[in-house]
Amino acid sequence: MRKIGIIAVLSLLVTALAAVPALAVNAITIDETAAPTGTHLQAGTLDASTCSVNEAGAVVCNSYELAGVGNADAEATLVANYTATVDCQNKGGNIVEVKAQVEGVESSTGTIEAKNGRLLVPTLTSAPAPTAEEFAAQATCPNGNWTKITRTETIALSSFTYELTFEGFTTPYVTITGP
Repeated sequence: MRKIGIIAVLSLLVTALAAVPALAVNAITIDETAAPTGTHLQAGTLDASTCSVNEAGAVVCNSYELAGVGNADAEATLVANYTATVDCQNKGGNIVEVKAQVEGVESSTGTIEAKNGRLLVPTLTSAPAPTAEEFAAQATCPNGNWTKITRTETIALSSFTYELTFEGFTTPYVTITGP
């Protein structure tokens, strides 16, 4: 009887854990060979929480400071990609589902100048999620007479890439991808 109780409890635990949705985690890579020797984090954080998504659907990557960079300037870029479902409806009411993507919504810090061997990397924010009209403009219906209807509840961030690259280096020192 005790074994049956333990098995029942364990199977309920497994079921409960399977019901918990997977949490999206950002991936971060730091390439020590893509920066001046001695570069290190001085202030702020460089972890999975560095970039997050705000209520407008924009990606926000927080400020941080690097030290040991000498006189090496850098640039940070952030590219966000969004998707949505757009329905195409003909005059008879028939609906065809198409996917629309808005890719490469890019933001950049421009050149960040090193000062006294330090580099203060500012907060970088992407544009907010595209509007239903912007997705409709990207969608292609089977016929130009069909009406495009964006399902606003499907507008979502599909991915983003944040990179910090030092001048004189071809690969990024910091890369954060998500969600």
